[in-house]
Amino acid sequence: MIMEGRESALVGLGSRCGQPILAVYDRDLLLESFISDGMSAEEAEEWIGINVEGAWVGEHTPIIMERIEQPLSDEKLREIRGGQ
Repeated sequence: MIMEGRESALVGLGSRCGQPILAVYDRDLLLESFISDGMSAEEAEEWIGINVEGAWVGEHTPIIMERIEQPLSDEKLREIRGGQ
């Protein structure tokens, strides 16, 4: 699924075995996009959290990518590993 009006935040395509190809959006670029539409940073964060990251719209729900800093902190590695 492509988010209309958010093409500037579309950074790639994602795939997994047996699953449809998904649009991949950069979270920071999405924030910039909503802010450029007139939202405050806080409003944009809330909108993305509820209406983008918090929404399941079927098997074509896009992936929201968050950039990571290298090296990853131990805390972030535990989070990615599911708390292990």
